[in-house]
Amino acid sequence: MPIDFSTVGFLGFDVFGTVVDWRTGIARAAAPFLARHGIEVDPLVFADEWRALYQPSMQKVRAGERPWVKLEVLNRENLETVLSRHDADFGPISDAELVDLNKAWERLDPWPDSLEGLTRLKRHFALGPLSNGHIAGMLNLARFGGLPWDVITGAEVTKSYKPMPQTYLRSADAVGLRPDQVGMVAAHNDDLKAARAAGLRTVFVRRPHEHGPNQTTDLAAKESWDVIAESLTEAADALGCN
Repeated sequence: MPIDFSTVGFLGFDVFGTVVDWRTGIARAAAPFLARHGIEVDPLVFADEWRALYQPSMQKVRAGERPWVKLEVLNRENLETVLSRHDADFGPISDAELVDLNKAWERLDPWPDSLEGLTRLKRHFALGPLSNGHIAGMLNLARFGGLPWDVITGAEVTKSYKPMPQTYLRSADAVGLRPDQVGMVAAHNDDLKAARAAGLRTVFVRRPHEHGPNQTTDLAAKESWDVIAESLTEAADALGCN
């Protein structure tokens, strides 16, 4: 029997890692840049190091240590931090190159099941990012990967970063729904824990290769989420979206 989400009108998605494969895409974009500038680091390691600064940089905003800024600003600062760690010579590197590499976060491939799963879920629910990504980035990423969003919610709409409760609550309000009428879809247990605490329904989609072959986090559901699935197509099955 399908799980009863009959009162849910909107599914909000974590995007980086849940819907798209950020690690492969960032490594693909970084490889020619690193080679061109003689920066000796494996592109996949570079992607991991860049992503590792994601949460710490947002935490400074969440803690009130700096004003709210869009994710593209944090990503650019983090990019320069990682390049500095590898002794990059910034002299020959143009600003246009850094801008383009930073926009690699807007050119990431969906996981193989994502488009079919989203298309099927869209038959029953309105869909959109409930992500820490900024609006322009989410728009460009959707156009690149063909993601069928109805609306964009999340960090820039709410001027807050997950897992702060207002990110979920204001996103629900933005689409005119109560928190219990919104489902959060994510591959990250901490995201779902915060969403559930804010009153949202929860859908866990396992992505055991998000961080590569040696991933140690989010390999399984840590709580009894409303839906636990191996893919977005399996989530669509569970919710009766044929």
